[in-house]
Amino acid sequence: MEKGLFDLSDEIAVVLGGTGVLGGAMAEALARHGAQVAVVGRNAERGELRVASIRNAGGTALFVAADALDRSSLEEARSTIEENLGPISVLVNATGGNHPKATLPPGSDFCQLPLDAWRQVFDLNLVGGVLLPCQVFGESMVRRKRGSIINIASMSGMIPLSRVVAYSAAKAAVINLTRFLAREWATASVRVNAISPGFFPAEQNRSLLFQEDGSYTDRGRQIIDHTPMARFGEPSELGGAVVWLASPQGSSFVTGQNIVVDGGFSSTTI
Repeated sequence: MEKGLFDLSDEIAVVLGGTGVLGGAMAEALARHGAQVAVVGRNAERGELRVASIRNAGGTALFVAADALDRSSLEEARSTIEENLGPISVLVNATGGNHPKATLPPGSDFCQLPLDAWRQVFDLNLVGGVLLPCQVFGESMVRRKRGSIINIASMSGMIPLSRVVAYSAAKAAVINLTRFLAREWATASVRVNAISPGFFPAEQNRSLLFQEDGSYTDRGRQIIDHTPMARFGEPSELGGAVVWLASPQGSSFVTGQNIVVDGGFSSTTI
């Protein structure tokens, strides 16, 4: 019987940053479509909670502790996953975030932005967020000539948003590196794509979008006013994109692309 377009029952998926809100939602979506999922991150408590949620829904998952900025840690994680689940065929790089000192307050001077904060943002989003994981896990995929890598970029990587200058620049680099790797590994049957979420409330940006009473901040209201769908995204709404890109049947001729999931925000600003 022919497999469905979104049947992932033959896939072993690694979700770096799967302990977070968005990464965790994508891990659950992959598991619902049959993938065996390794949730990888530094927070064991959150990781085990996510694994329990997947298992309670009938899926297969395990938590593996690793530091995305430490190559040897990633190599150990790869070995653990392959020993317990099998050859890795899907990698979702959902590690990322911003640094408070790399966010410019209104009216501040860009020339005074601290270099150490800038470097931390690039390390987190580009080096640990894409470069090292792609080197470690991508190496196995290229050797086996099979795999799909999905990097989580950001809508701000296409539109340089005010204040979060380092984050926007780092995510732009993520999109660029995604396209480079897609070209490099195309003949090895390893597809490399990115997903650029728009505004999805999570721990790191909640105070930027909402007041303590739950009402919008000025910035939150401005974003809603510029989003045609007039709301923020829900983490589960990234599931369709990640499952599609992970599927060797559904997206077999798709590589080097940046899939935007933003409720139409970018359509009003490009």
